[in-house]
Amino acid sequence: MTIDVKDLGGAGGGRRQKAFVLHPDIRGNDASRSAEALLAEGLALALALPGIEVAGGMVVRLPRAHPGMLFGSGKVQELKERFEAEEVELVLIDGPVSPVQQRNLEKEWGVKLLDRTGLILEIFADRARTREGVLQVELAALSYQRTRLVRAWTHLERQRGGLGFVGGPGETQIEADRRAIDEQMIRLRRQLEKVVKTRALHRAARRRTPYPIVALVGYTNAGKSTLFNHLTGAEVLAKDMLFATLDPTMRAVVLPGGLSVILSDTVGFISELPTQLVAAFRATLEEVLEADLILHVRDIAHPESEAQAEDVETILRELGVGKDVSRLEVWNKIDLLPPDDSRLNTAARRDEVIAVSALTGQGVPELVAAMGKALGDERRVEVVEIGHGEGKARAWAYAEGIVQGEETVESGLLLTVSWSAKQKRRFETLLEPPPPEDLDEE
Repeated sequence: MTIDVKDLGGAGGGRRQKAFVLHPDIRGNDASRSAEALLAEGLALALALPGIEVAGGMVVRLPRAHPGMLFGSGKVQELKERFEAEEVELVLIDGPVSPVQQRNLEKEWGVKLLDRTGLILEIFADRARTREGVLQVELAALSYQRTRLVRAWTHLERQRGGLGFVGGPGETQIEADRRAIDEQMIRLRRQLEKVVKTRALHRAARRRTPYPIVALVGYTNAGKSTLFNHLTGAEVLAKDMLFATLDPTMRAVVLPGGLSVILSDTVGFISELPTQLVAAFRATLEEVLEADLILHVRDIAHPESEAQAEDVETILRELGVGKDVSRLEVWNKIDLLPPDDSRLNTAARRDEVIAVSALTGQGVPELVAAMGKALGDERRVEVVEIGHGEGKARAWAYAEGIVQGEETVESGLLLTVSWSAKQKRRFETLLEPPPPEDLDEE
């Protein structure tokens, strides 16, 4: 199967490397999604990489992976002729490629080659903005490069060691490079530890405030950042591309019930995320572990939405997020569904599912109401009586915006308030305790 990406977006302006995407479909591999769907995701990854023009993509079906060059000799020659004819400079293979296979294919085809891990690392390196994000990407990239030193060094002769001309055997060039990478990784880990400690202090400070944390999670390009912007009025980068958001962003939001929450936008998940990145970005995803409510944002219009949702659930389990954390499934992009789509009826029947369009705002008020309900922000209208000397409680009630009316009576004030159970408890703590009753002496 071959795909032309002219209709997928791509490129204009400036000199760009021409790239081609290959998805190896190896017989016997257990895949929950079709090879065509995986190729489409590989193309979307390629389009997210700056500085390249994607010429097309192809599924290459293989009975087995060949150890030397991944593909058989006939297919290697066929692809070489195509790449030369289309002047392809970069080949992106949507799957794992060993260092030896990468070196041999680059030599045979005369192009630069990136596997799935290398491609995702390139995208992450371009997108990371915060200090922590940059350090995590650098650490992941070094870990990846350490396993692929065979690419750069084909000579394994030992260099001379010791003093003068009579030194014993030294270390290979690969060993020297590996040692240099290890030293750099140690330095990066030390810097990262300081950044993580700072984030831990920030989280500890947030725990001392009564603000619940709501974390948006979901497959990459599900529309989390667009929804985040709609809910908060922020201007987080929101584009129709994979990994538009890499650094965690947090904003305070006040729900209609008066409850203040902290909304956190997180990095998008993806199937077969490189192991180096799972480890390196664990600290970034710690906001999910601290969450009081998780919004699982799904692109319900995507043909592989169910498989993507399962990938997200798998990563949440790996992070140690249990079922005890409150969750809402947010079925996003309903503006792309036909009005009679059965999934809309399914969403309407399930309390834990909210159907929205982050782009148009449809369903967002219902989502906000569901967030408030899940966090105990339901409001009740009540009339309370306070004494004339309860100025502190009265001032707090007005500052919270919960007072709907006030009436003076002989014994004090009657306040008509609309509040949540949490606000009511807080109000009661501000009232002066009643004086002890006098006991008649016998």
